[in-house]
Amino acid sequence: MLGPIYRLTDRARHFLRRRMAPDLVAGRRGEDLAHRFLRKEGFTIVARNYRPRAGSGEIDLIAWERGTLAFIEVKTRASDEFGTPDRAVNAEKQRYILRAARDYARRANVGWDSVRFDILSVLLTKPPKIGFIRDAFSPNRTL
Repeated sequence: MLGPIYRLTDRARHFLRRRMAPDLVAGRRGEDLAHRFLRKEGFTIVARNYRPRAGSGEIDLIAWERGTLAFIEVKTRASDEFGTPDRAVNAEKQRYILRAARDYARRANVGWDSVRFDILSVLLTKPPKIGFIRDAFSPNRTL
């Protein structure tokens, strides 16, 4: 039932991509591929590019997998020449993700014990390669 809606929004994004900078196009394409991958894996996507009102941090995708709310950071690269994309999620990036996740979880009334943090790597090769790391870092980290 949602298939036609997803196809329509994908077409709209494709149209808008032509007007964006090349690095933003690659990132958006990676997020689109990640979104499709997660849906096929049984995730229910509830938010995309979530930013708290305070403006600190952003979460690429937020999805439910069974009873767990997953905050998913998507990293896209054209090649793995300088290492895999997931290596770009350093301690500073994790802090920003954690801040935004705390805000979202509080607003959604989701307990902190029901969340996890995943990283999805996309290599834009032909065909694209997707790597998925569940529980990539701990939500109990102090900010």
